[in-house]
Amino acid sequence: MTSRPLHYLTIAEAGRLIRDGSLSPVEITRAFLERIDELDPRLRAYITVTADLALDQARRAESELRAGRDRGPLHGIPIALKDLFDTAGVATTSGSRVFADRIPARDGTVTERLREAGAVLLGKLAMSENAAGGPDPTSGFPIPSNPWNLAHHAGGSSNGSAVAASAGLAMGTMGSCTRGSIRAPAAFCGVVGLKPTYGRVSRRGVIPLSWTLDHAGPITPTVEDAAIMLGAIAGHDPSEPTSSREPVPDYRASLGGGIRGMRIGVARHFFFDAGKPLVQRQPLELADRALAELEALGASVEEISIPALELADAAALVILLGEGHAFHERRLRETPELYGDLNRAEFRVGGLFTMTEYVQAQRVRNVLRSQYAEALGRVDVIASPTFAVTAPRHDAGPGTAITPMPSFTGPYNLTGLPAIAVPCGMTGEGLPAGLQLAAAPFAEPTILRVAHAYEQASGAGRLCPPV
Repeated sequence: MTSRPLHYLTIAEAGRLIRDGSLSPVEITRAFLERIDELDPRLRAYITVTADLALDQARRAESELRAGRDRGPLHGIPIALKDLFDTAGVATTSGSRVFADRIPARDGTVTERLREAGAVLLGKLAMSENAAGGPDPTSGFPIPSNPWNLAHHAGGSSNGSAVAASAGLAMGTMGSCTRGSIRAPAAFCGVVGLKPTYGRVSRRGVIPLSWTLDHAGPITPTVEDAAIMLGAIAGHDPSEPTSSREPVPDYRASLGGGIRGMRIGVARHFFFDAGKPLVQRQPLELADRALAELEALGASVEEISIPALELADAAALVILLGEGHAFHERRLRETPELYGDLNRAEFRVGGLFTMTEYVQAQRVRNVLRSQYAEALGRVDVIASPTFAVTAPRHDAGPGTAITPMPSFTGPYNLTGLPAIAVPCGMTGEGLPAGLQLAAAPFAEPTILRVAHAYEQASGAGRLCPPV
C-alpha cells in the first residue's frame, strides 16, 4: 500500500487505495479514532470526538462504494470541523462557554456538502474563543499544542484544525479565517491552508466573528488535498446572501502544467521588512528561498508597491472587533462572565469604535482593493511569508489580535482575495514556516497551481511531525 502509516496518508492517496480495494473506509476511520485516543490527550486538538457517528458514516460509505455508488474523492475520507461549523445533533461551541450547550438542529452548508460528498466526520476541533485573537487559558476550553514542539501552540483561531491535519488526527479539516486564522495555524504546523475568495464558500451555519471579513476554507496535508476539499464545498448557496454565483472549476485539473512564464509580485516594503515590530528574520528568509525556487521553475519575480498595506492592520482591527462586538453585544451585557478574559476585553474594545472610524476603515479597505487590483493587472500571483513569526510558546501568554506585529494574512481578508499558505521550510528551532500566495478574485486555480509546483519541487508535501 504505502510506506507511511494510515494516519499520514494524504486524501488523494487514501482515495486511490479505497477505490482499488486496498483500504476500506471503516479500516481507516478506526485507525484515526485510535490515533485520536492515543495522542489527543497531549495535543488537545478536539473538543468533541464523534466516534459512533464516524463509524456509522464509514460503514455507509463502504456499502455505497461496494454497490458502485461513488460520491467523489472524499467518499470514505475521515475529516473534522472547527467547532463553529454547525452539525445537526452535535454540539457547536465556538470554543466558548457562551455556546457550550448549543446543539444545532441543522447542518451548516459546508457540513452538509461534505456529508453529501461522503466524508466521515471524526469530530469538532478546538479553536480560539469565538474565533478572535489567540489562545486564552481563561476561555475554559483546551489550547492545542503544536505537534512539532509541544511547548509551542498553533496560533489562532483554527488551531485545532491545523494540529489535527498535521499530526494525523484527521485527513483533512475545515477552518475559518477573519484575519489569517486558516493560513497562520497552517504555517505554524507545516500544512496547507487555503482561504478562498470571499463568497466562494457559503458561511451559512458558521458562527460569525465579522460578517464582512469571515471566510471558510480547508486545512490539509497537501495542495492537492486542499483542491479536493475546496471542490466539495465551493459553489453558490441561495440561502447565503454573500454567496457567489461564479462557476466552480475543477480545482485538481489546475495543478499540472508548471509555472514557466508566470509573473510573481513581491511587496518587499511591507512583507519583508525585518525592522517592523516583533518580526522574526527566519520566516522571511525561508520565504525568500522559496521565491528563488519559483524562479528556478521558470517564473519571474518582480517587486511591486501596495502603499495602503501600511494602513491595513488598523482598518482590519476596527472592522473585525467592531463587527464582533455587534454580534456579541447582548451576550456581553447579559452574561459577561461566560467569556474568557481576552475575548471579553477584545469585544469591548470593538464597542468603543465610532461610526466615523468604522467608515474610515472601510475607505482604507476600498483603497487597498484598488491597489491590489492594479498590481494583479501586472502579475499573476503575489507572494510573501505567511506570518511574521513562527509558532509561539505556550508560556508567551495569550495571543491578542491587538498587537504591533504586522499581519501578512489580514490584507487578503480585507480584500477578499484568495490566498494559500504552503510549507516552505523549517527554522533552526525545528518549527515550520509558510509561503503565502494570493491572486485575483476566484483565481484559486492559479494559486493552487503555483503552490503545487513549489510543493512538488521543494519536497514539502505531507510533512510528518515527530509527535
